[in-house]
Amino acid sequence: MHGGHPMTHDHAASGGGTLLTAATVLVLPATAAVHLLLVRRAARRHPAAGRRGARSAAFLGGLALLALALLPPLGPAAHGDFRAHMTQHLLIGMYAPLLLVLSAPVTLLLRALPPRYARRVVAVVRSRAARAVSHPAVALVLSTGTLGVLYFTPLFDTVMRHPAGHWLLHAHFLASGCLFAHAVAGPDPAPGRPGVPARLTYLGVAVAVHALVAQAMYGGFHVHVHAPIGQVQQGAEIMYYGGDLAELLLAAALVATWRPARRTAPAGAPA
Repeated sequence: MHGGHPMTHDHAASGGGTLLTAATVLVLPATAAVHLLLVRRAARRHPAAGRRGARSAAFLGGLALLALALLPPLGPAAHGDFRAHMTQHLLIGMYAPLLLVLSAPVTLLLRALPPRYARRVVAVVRSRAARAVSHPAVALVLSTGTLGVLYFTPLFDTVMRHPAGHWLLHAHFLASGCLFAHAVAGPDPAPGRPGVPARLTYLGVAVAVHALVAQAMYGGFHVHVHAPIGQVQQGAEIMYYGGDLAELLLAAALVATWRPARRTAPAGAPA
């Protein structure tokens, strides 16, 4: 384990953190406002579709978790404390994506947009690229599979030294987390998505990989994280238990959408 050294936190990182805080303060409220505007338009265009109260609450809750992760005190602390980084990682990469995906943003967009623009969105959703990226296997590699590359190579320390790299890491956590949550339990349309048993299998693989990475990190096996050993071990515990809870919630969301197909009796069979 590369322990015993504080995480890199220089003036460039501090300046980058200030800029990220300012961007968060501007972008997240603007995103919430756009969402509520789309909800209003969708309600006018499709009054029979019903209210979206629970889904809007999920979307706004996801934005609130992003704010919690990126703003003080947690945001700046994540530059210098591995435990804060791991907490931020879970919020951005697992908990916020679950809420954002459960809000069904694509469905909202389809209902709010004029038909010609909605058709373009449908074309994107049905495209080969979208089908490939949203497959649970691909989403699993992008979200969970990259953990080994991040924490068991010099990549993490390199990223932490550069503000732009830190932003890209946040973007990767959020995008890959949303992809995996959508692939497993998203209520939005997903052409070509496998059935519920297959998705539960992919989720089980994610649980196992998270556990292995956390245990290897706790034991110090080839971990490239320049932070005090105690911080790395506590960060591994946060990943282990926090990841388990997030994946349990994702499994619950998947089971809640499970509608087993009814078997119809053949003609002439007794009722």
